[in-house]
Amino acid sequence: MQLKRLGQWCGFHLFGISLAIFLVINCTFLYDWSLKWYNVQADVSLTNTQIMHNYHQLIMYLSFPWVKQLKMTNFNSSMAGLQHFADVKNLFMLNEVVLLFSAVIFFFFIRELIKTKMLWQLIRPLQVAMVVPLFIGAMMSISFDQFFIAFHKILFRNNDWIFDPQKDPIINVLPEQFFLQCFIFVFVFVEGFYLFFIWLGRRELKK
Repeated sequence: MQLKRLGQWCGFHLFGISLAIFLVINCTFLYDWSLKWYNVQADVSLTNTQIMHNYHQLIMYLSFPWVKQLKMTNFNSSMAGLQHFADVKNLFMLNEVVLLFSAVIFFFFIRELIKTKMLWQLIRPLQVAMVVPLFIGAMMSISFDQFFIAFHKILFRNNDWIFDPQKDPIINVLPEQFFLQCFIFVFVFVEGFYLFFIWLGRRELKK
């Protein structure tokens, strides 16, 4: 029984985290906002519309398993750059697999808690869990450069992520602030996910 509950909790957290990552990846309006806010088009001879078109091509390659080749209209890529995007695609595919499998565990876990009127049991564990994103966010805010480098060294076994703007000009339209913004939104989504179920648990107690 304890092992089953541990698996349910793992599925619950994995679903919340993988869902947050999936949503941020596919919320392309976040990138559109970054283009305008950070005046990215000033670094390249392209319009915002053209940059967004290339970004959509990149996201389609990274997010859809049936898109096998990366082809961007206005940006060439080196072999190292293509390898890095292929590595990123593998991570995105892994996240989507985790999302699908954890969604099943999450569904039956929540259904069980609703049937047994035990949603209130989520409150304390989730209050504790909410500290983790806050802690990581605090570390990230101290020095995002170091956090970003450490993040890549952990996830990638090569240095292909260090782009040369001459060989991989796409990096000119992917400002560091955009990645910071993505991390922040992932943390916000996860915290919102936890808060929602804390609210459901408290609402159940009041009935």
